[in-house]
Amino acid sequence: GHHDYEVAQITFNLWYRLSEELYQKNNDKLTTLFKPYIERLIEALCRHCQMEPDHEGLLDEMDDFLDFRTKVSELIRDFVYIVGSSNCFRQMFLSLQAPNTTWDSSEAALFIMQSVAKNLLPEENDIVPKVVEAILNLPENTHIAVRYTSLLLLGELCEWIEKHPQVLEPVLNMVLYCLQQSQLANAAANCLQSICTSSREHMASRFSGLLQILQSLDKFSITNEAAVGLLKGVAAIIEKIPPDQMQQAMKEVCLIQIKPLVELIESDVKPERGTKTDPAVWMDRLAAIFRHVNPQVRNGELHPCQPVITEIWPVLSSACTKYRADSHITEKCCRCLRYVIRCVGKQSAPLLEPLVKQIVTLYSQHQHSCFLYLGSILADEFASEPGCIQGLLEMLQAFIVPTFTLLQASNGLKNHPDTVDDLFRLCGRFLQRAPVPFLTAPALTPILQCALMAIALDHRDANASVMKFFFDLIHAGRNNTSAEDFEVRKRLVLNVIQEKGQDLITNLLHAFVFCLHTYVLPDIAEVIMELMLIDKQSVSTWVEQALKMMPTQNSGGTITATQDQLQDFHKVLLSVESSKIMTNVLREFARLYR
Repeated sequence: GHHDYEVAQITFNLWYRLSEELYQKNNDKLTTLFKPYIERLIEALCRHCQMEPDHEGLLDEMDDFLDFRTKVSELIRDFVYIVGSSNCFRQMFLSLQAPNTTWDSSEAALFIMQSVAKNLLPEENDIVPKVVEAILNLPENTHIAVRYTSLLLLGELCEWIEKHPQVLEPVLNMVLYCLQQSQLANAAANCLQSICTSSREHMASRFSGLLQILQSLDKFSITNEAAVGLLKGVAAIIEKIPPDQMQQAMKEVCLIQIKPLVELIESDVKPERGTKTDPAVWMDRLAAIFRHVNPQVRNGELHPCQPVITEIWPVLSSACTKYRADSHITEKCCRCLRYVIRCVGKQSAPLLEPLVKQIVTLYSQHQHSCFLYLGSILADEFASEPGCIQGLLEMLQAFIVPTFTLLQASNGLKNHPDTVDDLFRLCGRFLQRAPVPFLTAPALTPILQCALMAIALDHRDANASVMKFFFDLIHAGRNNTSAEDFEVRKRLVLNVIQEKGQDLITNLLHAFVFCLHTYVLPDIAEVIMELMLIDKQSVSTWVEQALKMMPTQNSGGTITATQDQLQDFHKVLLSVESSKIMTNVLREFARLYR
């Protein structure tokens, strides 16, 4: 290969396209033909991945060479099927055993090995045991980059380790040793996370040791991201602990994060983002725990996390109140509460009333859209419960006034796309969980008016939420036909469609022709298709009226669409039977005006 790795990188697209082509053709004879070339390519890439022999320490995160190695890793994963991951692994192992191997060539071989290690069969008993043994017996004076890449490789071999528990103890000892070295701590934490996630059964008996690591976590030189990752791994283990110990284990892991949060709430320390004085750091860690713990709970049984949640709720509530003006911390707090609620589901019911009261009050003071998002989680969990729906609708009504004040200001929709996104996600949850109460709520009329205006908002996520809202609204008139509320629901939906259908079609046509990028067309197509399934005759009339309002000339006086083209569009649109074809029809129509 060429001596300059940047020149070699120019060929990457060719190799990627070749691997795609061979994969599509699925021809063994053809694949075999290219196998020796790919083996030579792997050797060349391995040489290009070698660090300078006199390099000290690890590669800098901003180093272009680090970026190159990442691209090499991705490329190898794309084409390794041609030679087989085990053959690639073996090829690199043989290069490790060559006489007079230097540290930089060994490190490069290990780096290539970690790129394909995930693909190896966990039952492999030929090469992998020798590689793992060599890593576990690295001399004390081994270059730190070799140790670092060895940790990456062990992390990628986590499924193999799970099938070979005899190596677990020495691997964990090595990882713990590396965790205490500043330059290796992040890699060690990530490796430990992978092992915890894959070897949950084996690691459950080692929970007390993991708890000690968590208690000392901030003495290690690891990023918050690595700490969060490690907590994900530990949370996955908790579900494998004996049921009678699960609650206490969960409590101990959570309290490690809660104590510093309480100290911050009770002090006047100004939060610095990303540091230990940032409450968001501890909320991220709590969120990771609740998101990734998933114990099996039978009907009627108390969820082991429920008492823990009851205990930590006052702290999260106080944090929400204290940091209410800070959008970043508030968003993290709402995210944490989201996973708390999702973790125990309907067993979080004792939090419902105080939480609703708090977020309604805080939202009236500070219009952080994450309160609307949290409201959508509550609606999803509890809106189908008869005893909860009225309180949740009152929450929605309370959200409406400050939300519309925000959105009706000059450029309100454009300046607050997150609010639009979260508002219509919230409304969509009501449509899915409690359609009849929502369709008879006083808030429905202003919500529909806002949605009609938001159709023209050129923001991917916000527009997608608006379109999903309209789709769910129309779909509610024809889904779950065997449900008790179907006839009432259908009548309510048809009433809305008859009242707002013309405005909806007019705004949709105008928006996708003049305001929106083509990526929204599939969503618009689905809304129009759903309308046609409910009332095709009315759609025909509405489209006809909407087309009469379209300009026949552009600003320069040039004719845009002729009468014949408009009539053809009308006719073709009504004959369409799939959303995909509808998308193409809309795209062709929009081109007439561009």
